[in-house]
Amino acid sequence: MGLDLQGLIPATVLPMTADAEIDEAQLRGYIRWVAEQGPCALAINADTGEGPHLTHQEKVQVLEIVADELKGRVPIVAGLAGPSTRLAVAQARDFKAAGADALLVFPISAYLSSPLDPEIPLRYHQAVAEVGLPLILFQLQPALGGVNFERDVLRRLASLDGVIAIKEASFDARRFLDVARVLEELPRPITLLTGNDNFIYESFVLGARGALIGFGAIMTAEQVQMIQAWQAGRIDVAQDLGRRIQRLADVVFAPPVADYRVRLKEALHLLGVLDEPYVREPLLPLAASQRELLRRTLQEVGLLQETAA
Repeated sequence: MGLDLQGLIPATVLPMTADAEIDEAQLRGYIRWVAEQGPCALAINADTGEGPHLTHQEKVQVLEIVADELKGRVPIVAGLAGPSTRLAVAQARDFKAAGADALLVFPISAYLSSPLDPEIPLRYHQAVAEVGLPLILFQLQPALGGVNFERDVLRRLASLDGVIAIKEASFDARRFLDVARVLEELPRPITLLTGNDNFIYESFVLGARGALIGFGAIMTAEQVQMIQAWQAGRIDVAQDLGRRIQRLADVVFAPPVADYRVRLKEALHLLGVLDEPYVREPLLPLAASQRELLRRTLQEVGLLQETAA
């Protein structure tokens, strides 16, 4: 339970082959590339890594590959998505055996009733916690299939044994601040992680201690530097980095926001990190106009050298 999550936790992409299978060689290379830039952990099989479109065995395979590549140098947070309590517990056990150090517990369809009976998420998280890995709660905007918890539900969830952090990804600064205040009232510290790729630097001004974000899959070093500068009180440096980071993040997370996954892969391809930006259907390749916008923005933020036409 002693994980230090007060830094950047990139939600990594999953390189794929032309027939949308796991590309192990590229996955290993990409994980090395991300890990070398100073994150405090890596989030595997999250939405950014196309976790919802993988089978359980594929998720285990990805975790085993990543764990073998990292060899304990960087902790692994595994995305866990139910959809039932029994399946979630079985998955958690397999993910633990495959090398996960913590679990990011995704909201599930059973939470979508309104009002939500608090006993549903409470019993679900309690059962998963019994597997013995630290848990990260996950408040996710409905546009990405998630749910925003009411204050009393959130307070009870954060009080469960085994919960060490919450990823707040409502993409709503007002709601983010409300969560920060709920955590301040708890008898033990719970790390507030921003999942809001639309206000990354500002999340730390509002109380974030770390960031578990899909945008961490790119500009990783810059985000690590920004968080370190903020923690050291070098506000001007952090703010300048934050502006530069947000310029690209706003393009990657433009509407429709679900396309951010293919935009990230396309950007990594343009930078030479990935050989190809293949995604698995139902995700679709990026349009040429969007690819050109990404290329220009990568040049604007200094990641890609401008070349003659």
